[in-house]
Amino acid sequence: MTPLPRQALVAPPLEHHALADPAGALRQRLDGDWLHEDWRGRRVAVAVGSRGIDRIGEIAQAVVAWLKARGADPFVVPAMGSHGGATPDGQREMLGTYDVTEATIGAPFETSMDVDELGETASGVRAVVSSVVRAADAVILINRVKPHTDFDGAFASGLIKMSAIGLGKAEGAIRCHWAASTLGHERVIREVSTLVLSKLPRVYGIALIEDGAHQLSRIETLRGAEFHDREPSLLAVARQWMPALPLPEVDVLVLDEIGKNISGAGMDTNIVGRGVDTFPMPNRRSIVRRIYVRGLTPESRGNAIGIGLADVVSSRLVEQMDPVSTYTNAISAMTPATARVSIHFKTDAECMKAVLRVAAADPARPRIVRIRHTLALDRIVVSEACLETLDPRAQVLAPPTEWRFDATGNFDAATDLLAPVHAGR
Repeated sequence: MTPLPRQALVAPPLEHHALADPAGALRQRLDGDWLHEDWRGRRVAVAVGSRGIDRIGEIAQAVVAWLKARGADPFVVPAMGSHGGATPDGQREMLGTYDVTEATIGAPFETSMDVDELGETASGVRAVVSSVVRAADAVILINRVKPHTDFDGAFASGLIKMSAIGLGKAEGAIRCHWAASTLGHERVIREVSTLVLSKLPRVYGIALIEDGAHQLSRIETLRGAEFHDREPSLLAVARQWMPALPLPEVDVLVLDEIGKNISGAGMDTNIVGRGVDTFPMPNRRSIVRRIYVRGLTPESRGNAIGIGLADVVSSRLVEQMDPVSTYTNAISAMTPATARVSIHFKTDAECMKAVLRVAAADPARPRIVRIRHTLALDRIVVSEACLETLDPRAQVLAPPTEWRFDATGNFDAATDLLAPVHAGR
């Protein structure tokens, strides 16, 4: 087996702004902004999405408890388009992986995929919305605001997108993505969101922003009429805090995991610099020549969307993939490249040999970066050659040390600097 270059453990420069008590901060915002609203006797849909948002279970629980204390009758609605295999049970199970269950949240779930027709937007997009949400007295959307993996504009992932696509269930997601393929994401989402918000009962939103360490750092409460005006400024903060790889060029980027709980594209394209069409992103902050992915998060429940963004993957990842869930997501999102099965081999040794070959890296000094996944850039492993161009603000936590394969051809736990992170998984 080809020997691996020596590895160093590095802490990239990250923005740290974590809230000490997110639930307490949320309750203060709710008391200050929504206390005098008429909640008593109202059936309130609490819309929760399908991303691994920091403390999402705690936030949803706090919202439900606050509503109950004011006489409301809250229930949870999955607002995730076609995710979870586009089935009620699949979406309920996906929320459960984030500790969002009827037992933990203290409210019943309404998981119907039925939708109501709302009419056409100015561009002719036929918009729909969850029938359950439309029948409620009010709806509160909870979502993280952050740069999107498919498009870049005044808004991206957040309350606007959730109102247009998440609340549209599988049918709405398909219609929006189909229209966006010709009209553009921002135009379609803006128009559909505007129509949806005009047709729903009282609409509220809780916008969450995470820092560079994927920790909940800011909570904002908005009314539906404020979504389009206020979300762009929140996105600017999220973009400023977003982490990046701490060096300009990488021959091979190794990801231990991809997953739907990590990113809509399995891996965050803003981090890896490769779009859902597999082409380099024009605004990429690092040049990454090749990507090797080793596995899939359990929370993804077989949805291996993003497997096609890698040049080489492990056979284990292919075995973990549920084709139905993965293809349903890729077709709905109009991103077939993200579901293609890449070149794969059984062991890390075989995969690394292949990915280094197609990267045309200097065999004596390959620039290799390894991360757990794109939401975990607090500790990364870099090969010795990377230290020459490493961001000077980065901290070297462990100097270069040997990195080997074990007898099975996989990364040797005894010399793997990221191995302790995976203990117990």
